[in-house]
Amino acid sequence: MIETERLLRMRGLACALLWLAAAPAQASYKVEITAPKALRALFAEHLELVRYQQRDDLSEEQFKYLVATVGEQVRQLAATEGYFSPSTVATVSAKDGGRVVQLLIDPHQRTSVSSVALTLSGAAAAETPRPLDALRRDWRLPAGNPFRQKDWDAAKNAALQDLQKRRYAAARIQHSEARIEPDRHEAALAVQFDSGPAFSFGPLQISGTKRYPESIIRNVNPLRLGEEYSTERLLELQRQILNTPYFSNVVIDIANEGGNDAASEAAQAERAPVTVHVTEFPTQRIRAGAGYASDTGAHVEGRYSHNNVFDRAWVFDSQLKLEQRRQFGELELAMPPDRHAYVNSVHTSFERTTLQGADVRSLRLGAQRTRTLEKYDLAMTLEYYRDELQEISGVPLADQTLAPGKHQALVPGYSWTRRDVDNLVFPRRGSVVSAQAGFALQGVLTDQTFVRLYGRVRRYLPLRSGDLIILRSEVGALLSKGSSAEVPASLLFRAGGTDSIRGYGYQSIGNLQNGTVYPTKYLLTAGAEYQHWFSAEWGAAVFYDVGTATDNWTDRTAYQGIGGGARWRSPVGPVNLDLGYGVRDHQFRPHISLGVAF
Repeated sequence: MIETERLLRMRGLACALLWLAAAPAQASYKVEITAPKALRALFAEHLELVRYQQRDDLSEEQFKYLVATVGEQVRQLAATEGYFSPSTVATVSAKDGGRVVQLLIDPHQRTSVSSVALTLSGAAAAETPRPLDALRRDWRLPAGNPFRQKDWDAAKNAALQDLQKRRYAAARIQHSEARIEPDRHEAALAVQFDSGPAFSFGPLQISGTKRYPESIIRNVNPLRLGEEYSTERLLELQRQILNTPYFSNVVIDIANEGGNDAASEAAQAERAPVTVHVTEFPTQRIRAGAGYASDTGAHVEGRYSHNNVFDRAWVFDSQLKLEQRRQFGELELAMPPDRHAYVNSVHTSFERTTLQGADVRSLRLGAQRTRTLEKYDLAMTLEYYRDELQEISGVPLADQTLAPGKHQALVPGYSWTRRDVDNLVFPRRGSVVSAQAGFALQGVLTDQTFVRLYGRVRRYLPLRSGDLIILRSEVGALLSKGSSAEVPASLLFRAGGTDSIRGYGYQSIGNLQNGTVYPTKYLLTAGAEYQHWFSAEWGAAVFYDVGTATDNWTDRTAYQGIGGGARWRSPVGPVNLDLGYGVRDHQFRPHISLGVAF
């Protein structure tokens, strides 16, 4: 088989030789191609007779050469699509003072795959379950399919990559053959794979570290010595390293130099060293940005980080975000990951929100111990909250569900998140579950005893058509004797907004008193969304949300929202543009969000 690029190089060389002896120039010409639609674009793009039709420096000899050789070019191009016996008729005629070359191309019957013979040698040949069975089951160009050079190459490469993904890092194609029978329009395919030895992970060999210690990488390394080789596990190591704030790029491979014989190859494959080369972030970083969210309005933000405080890779991080209805600032000092990948840190933050008639100012001081793994996040926290709540309208609260003023609480807590999705940025299958629990005891820097619980679930269900169903629910409860009058407002719940109940304002659902929406003790929301994708980047969605935030389940009100919008898989994550209708308020609201699975 002659590939298209090679064909063009050969034909271009022949034309170049003719150009050296060019005779007086001839007027340009036009080419009209009559061929099946599926092949017409291929011929129009690659036939030299077509490519040179607008040139006015062709000699008569050059023009005749192009016409005389067009049939051979058609044959070679058609062969890449599985047509090995095409016929071409080229007719030159005068038209409107110029020349027209009419090409009548009949590709005749396309060649189909008649048989596929896959064989396997090396260590994998004796393994149970047999890798060869998996190669045959997943082969992408089975008997009966049309033969195309592009599909043939893709099928071989895909099968090789499948073999290399697990255990057999040095697998290769030992021999491949496509035996074409043009008269019978059949292609018999044969590929022999050599798996080589079975690989297992050895020690890390780290390079590129200058500012930060290698121990950071070793402490977040999820690989076990002697564990069988897997490309997915190497990618997991890469993601774990990139999740730290120290490195901008990571290149990971496994030592695969081979040997003189099978015995030496097997010896080198057992506990083969894993090479890790990193590119470090600068010690100090400054970032800034601006944007808009339908929930909290336009914003500007800035962030400063120092990744090597005390020359011990401690990370100082400060950020300030100013939004129209929310202002937030935070300072944090974190140690590098320890041997169990836990990060210990202390932080303080201040947040102010002016939403739905309530002005809430929250000061937090805390310490936490966190661990971020491939599928799990764990956090043990000790947080001190001191909140101040005032009514913007100045109208006092009618009951004592929440008392305006300053309230405090010292809350030990635990949070857990499990991500079991096929893609962290653009998930299509799986689920994400998050749970939080905390408590506070009156008298221990706390005004009122309580227990706080919160959970969230998001489920992704793909459809055969490429569409997607997303189911979401969240529940929260603050358990205390009597009212929650002296609990800090930031620990209570309100609903409504982009990631809650669309069709309603952000945090507009709660305890409504005299035009002010106060946080409540209980939260329950759910939603269902159907996404239809027109292409890999663009889609549309319809949704239904329902839920409430209340202090009393017997006197609850269900809020429903319906609507639809556009979806875009942008380079930085999914972008959602929605228009929701609040059934209870009889009002439309836009919702804009950019984010990934939590």
